[in-house]
Amino acid sequence: MSERIRVACVQLCAGPVKADNLATVERLVAEAAQAGAELVVLPEKWNAWGGADVLRANAERLEGGESVAALAGWARRHGITIVGGSITEEREGRERLSNTSPVLDADGELVAVYRKIHMFDVDVGGVAYRESEAEEPGEETVVCAAGGWRVGLSVCYDLRFPELYRILALDGAELVTVPAAFTAFTGKDHWELLLRARAVENQCYVAAPNQWGTYAPGKASYGRSLIVDPWGVVLAQAPDEDCVIVAEIDRQRLERIRAELPSLANRQAAAYRWPDAARV
Repeated sequence: MSERIRVACVQLCAGPVKADNLATVERLVAEAAQAGAELVVLPEKWNAWGGADVLRANAERLEGGESVAALAGWARRHGITIVGGSITEEREGRERLSNTSPVLDADGELVAVYRKIHMFDVDVGGVAYRESEAEEPGEETVVCAAGGWRVGLSVCYDLRFPELYRILALDGAELVTVPAAFTAFTGKDHWELLLRARAVENQCYVAAPNQWGTYAPGKASYGRSLIVDPWGVVLAQAPDEDCVIVAEIDRQRLERIRAELPSLANRQAAAYRWPDAARV
């Protein structure tokens, strides 16, 4: 297993035209590979972003889909592992779509799939978001082997649910990925705060590529993609533009932090009880 790897986050302002987004991401993935990245993480809905009509028009099956095929080609070409952010997935026999994060290894093989569990149905900054109108929640947590590390998968709004990340950490995650299109309104106050909290409380690395900029009238993503270490130190942060950030992550640092401040090991699982209200 690789004790140290270089991780990259790709940031862009995706629009509704899939071909344009694929061209932009292809360039940025190549830039990440040239910078020595071995594991590249894309943001949420990097291939097509907009309202429910845009998502439905651009939805794909994983098998035979244009976006997963592109990810596989980039992974093989550059010899890298790619966490494919998320795409809108169409699944046979299901009326609603899924917000799906695929992982492809350096041979271009699909090795893991996570479907976003928490739907973004909120009213913030005077704007209503109703993700569940077009999409359905996933039902399984996922930790996979990627680039020689144990990687826990999540997507955007999942970030506000700490129990998910504790489960990923207890299932062996050393790095968690948070591809996002986090809103500009909430991002200015919560984005970095929540990412650093998830890193500190679970003593793991966090790679969080975000969309940035205005993508629809009255709707904008915050950007400021981050890579955070298990102590909560920000290793890399993106400016407000299409770009790539890269940082080296070190397993020995993670293990040292977990040994010296053993909060995960000091859990008292037998004392914890879900209140009845939390079971529904």
